[in-house]
Amino acid sequence: MLAMGMGTAVLGLIAGVITTVAGMGGGMVLLLALAALTDPLTALTLTAPALLLGNLHRLWLYRGWVSRDVALRLIGGAVPGALAGGLVATALPPWVLSTAMLAMAALAGSRLLGVRIQAPLGAAVPMGLLCGIVIATSGGAGVLVGPFLLARGLSGTAYVSTAASVAAAMHCGRLVAYGLGGATDSSTLLGGLGLAVAIAAGNIVGDRLRRRLAEGQQGRVQHGVMALCVGLAVVGMW
Repeated sequence: MLAMGMGTAVLGLIAGVITTVAGMGGGMVLLLALAALTDPLTALTLTAPALLLGNLHRLWLYRGWVSRDVALRLIGGAVPGALAGGLVATALPPWVLSTAMLAMAALAGSRLLGVRIQAPLGAAVPMGLLCGIVIATSGGAGVLVGPFLLARGLSGTAYVSTAASVAAAMHCGRLVAYGLGGATDSSTLLGGLGLAVAIAAGNIVGDRLRRRLAEGQQGRVQHGVMALCVGLAVVGMW
């Protein structure tokens, strides 16, 4: 149990560093690694409170950079989407969740081949709805949120902070849904709290690293993370 706890703490630290440096990907790495170690639903419920608090911390660090107009539109769809997706996830068999995680990891990995997902700029609410459903059932909604934010002209700190605000809303919605579906208990919340502390520490480390990296270097980190996600998803399937 101690080794498991230390292992998840390290994963949380890494997830915080990755997301703060690259703007996305840390949550997916954490989710897929935990799914390979436990099971998909446990991974989803354990990461919900951890990633919620981790994104709130990141949002606090960069609160002055949030694009409120974009964030509020996405959140308007993301919260009901996460609630609906979370309720569905608690009733799905593990193999369905594993397959969904693999599909999202493959979609993330497609960025390595130059594939880009662009949405009309007026589609923020339906895009948020889709992202909420995705994050509650398979994780990896950053693959969809990221291109939309880029299409709105966000980059650098504004991109990271706005993504954190949308992610926090989605994690809050799915956490409520998991609770209503009976998949969350006190041990899950405590485990998530421990992970959140590790993620917050990773955020601080990642912030220091991000300030030293050029934009092109951050992009290479993001691509490497996507490749790692695909590998973890394949391991989790088997």
